[in-house]
Amino acid sequence: MSYQPLASDDPDKQNTYGSLDSTPTQSSIALLADRFRVDDPVADIENPFLDTETAEYWRLVYDNCQYECRHVFNPKLEWSAREEKELIRKLDWKVCLWACVMFFGLQVDRGNLSQAVSDNMLDDLGLDTNDYNYGQSIFLVSFLLAELPSQLLSKAVGPDRWIPTQMVLWSFVAISQCSLTGRGSFFLTRSLLGFLEGGFIPDLVLWLSYFYTSRELPIRLSYFWTTLSLTGIITSLLAFALLHLRGVLGWEGWRWLFLVEGWITLCVGIASFFMMPASAVQTKTWFRPDGWFTEREEAIVVNRVLRDDPSKGDMHNREALSPKRLWEALKDYDLWPLYAIGLFAYVPQTPPKNYLTLTLRSLGFSTFNTNLLTIPADIIHIINLILLTRISEWLNERSLVAIAQPLWTLPCIFALRFWGGVVEDRWGTYAIIVTLLSYPYCHAILVGWCSKNSNNVGTRTVSAALYNMSVQSGNVYASYIYRDDDKPLYRRGNTTLLVINLVSILVFLLTKLYYVWRNKQKERVWNALSEEQQIEYRKTTKLQGSRRLDFRFAH
Repeated sequence: MSYQPLASDDPDKQNTYGSLDSTPTQSSIALLADRFRVDDPVADIENPFLDTETAEYWRLVYDNCQYECRHVFNPKLEWSAREEKELIRKLDWKVCLWACVMFFGLQVDRGNLSQAVSDNMLDDLGLDTNDYNYGQSIFLVSFLLAELPSQLLSKAVGPDRWIPTQMVLWSFVAISQCSLTGRGSFFLTRSLLGFLEGGFIPDLVLWLSYFYTSRELPIRLSYFWTTLSLTGIITSLLAFALLHLRGVLGWEGWRWLFLVEGWITLCVGIASFFMMPASAVQTKTWFRPDGWFTEREEAIVVNRVLRDDPSKGDMHNREALSPKRLWEALKDYDLWPLYAIGLFAYVPQTPPKNYLTLTLRSLGFSTFNTNLLTIPADIIHIINLILLTRISEWLNERSLVAIAQPLWTLPCIFALRFWGGVVEDRWGTYAIIVTLLSYPYCHAILVGWCSKNSNNVGTRTVSAALYNMSVQSGNVYASYIYRDDDKPLYRRGNTTLLVINLVSILVFLLTKLYYVWRNKQKERVWNALSEEQQIEYRKTTKLQGSRRLDFRFAH
């Protein structure tokens, strides 16, 4: 028996697995899939289960936790590169595409406030800029507080059940915004939307991780967040039409906007009950009798994910986290650097984004031209997002690629702070803001990075929520940076953004150094063990996730 050394510089080639002395047995479905071996096996997937002790160790783990896909676990299964490519294409159409549609439903209701205020919503309700900031903060704090409870609930009942329920519930609140009467009702709907939408993103990321490997997930997340910009384009065009309804039935245009877009989300939420299978082996149901995959395809989907990360099967997909596992995940300090990035990285661009429509109106653009002028930034943002994530995959580098985001925003924030033509030169000001908001978005890289370094389903569940909570915490602070007494130039606010931008660059670099240091530290301890001690460690260690000595952090 032999084990691959874990000294590789490529964290994606380092796997965590245990071992026991026994000969594995196979289910009938796994044997059926095994009979369909091909002469051209896929060459770029490392199979840690070829070692019989390792395979049996994980088989016992999967059996003990009643992992829903355990019956198709097959260490000897082989498939061709062509089969895998075709299957990934099917996953993209069936799984990733609908995830993007659901994210569209989220962003429609989460982002339409900026379009509503371009139609004089604040004046109609007797609100001012500070009330707008308070409303944004109430939403973000509610969103933040709901993150972890929502993720824990999703893990207990299954994201395929909880996510559609979330969407239907918040769509009713979104629709009710057409009846806003003033400050109180504005704050109430902001709070309810935050509580009901909180946790949606990590819930959806958890669901996607059931189908994709750690190398594939960031790319799919880049498609996922591309929907953010696409939604901005679509809703800007939709707002251009809906805001023209001002006066119809005595309603302001922004009331029609909330009504129509709330109904769009409701339809997506209802459809999601029928479009989200619990796992790759649970796509057959009364309304989809043939399912999405053949038995062989089911086996390939499951085994390729498990070979990439065996820990993805160490919990049932409807198994709640125990208090002990929750506490272990919360105190996993090795993931804290990623939370620190989430806290700072997205602040510099948030106030200019939130105030984009108000800024364009103050520059003299009409309500309708304002919504159209937001589109160019969204288009360039899509291109930069996909390009940045692809570069990260090609180079297998996270820190030094993701740092492109704060490096992009730095000169733009500097110009907003020190250029004398801000506001006075409206097209020059518009050009700076569009360039700023076209930044290469590193969120997909960070979410995939956090998932990979968790190395455990329980930790992954919590870390996804904690990372998103750190992002929302930064957004809460960001909503108070542009203040009413600082407009229209926001000199004080932009000075603050400049400092945070520099801190963000520093945090990226320190995170890179930290993970390099931690890997070297683990390597020294691991190499000090004899081969027999390493084998015994794999058999007997109670440590899970990234705390294991044979795990290496991606960076």
